Amino acid sequence: MAFESHDLRSEIVDLIPALRAYARRLHRRPNDADDLVQETLFRALTNIDKFQRGTKLKSWLFRIMHNTFCTKFGIAKRETTGVGMCVSDQPTVGASQEWSIQMRELDRAFARLPLKFREALDIVVMQGESYEAAAARCHCPIGTIKSRVSRARLLLSEELGGPF
Repeated sequence: MAFESHDLRSEIVDLIPALRAYARRLHRRPNDADDLVQETLFRALTNIDKFQRGTKLKSWLFRIMHNTFCTKFGIAKRETTGVGMCVSDQPTVGASQEWSIQMRELDRAFARLPLKFREALDIVVMQGESYEAAAARCHCPIGTIKSRVSRARLLLSEELGGPF
């Protein structure tokens, strides 16, 4: 196994010129292309045990490079600096009093729900547990939990005048 891994690594080294050529087609700047090759080699060597013998090593490496490029391109596209809305461009911050009032109204409406509805809504919606976990905690069937959550949402929606 160790011998096979060593052979695979030497094959990877032999493919570095092809990786550089492909990276230069993806990036205009040579430094970015070299970084992409380095990242690809790191990922390939880290995951060398996942390579399946009998498949083309060059294709595997190019796929790693392509995926790495796409991931980094997507991140860079989302994280552009100095473009779009910035907190420093906003002269003031919106008043939080309205949210505070709405939260108190929600708390009061939630407290007025029947205990079984409150418990089901708390477990599923607020704690993020699954219906199965909620059913186990409440010692009732899953359908009952789903019904209680649905009814609790409906009651809150009616009382607060909007969807919940």
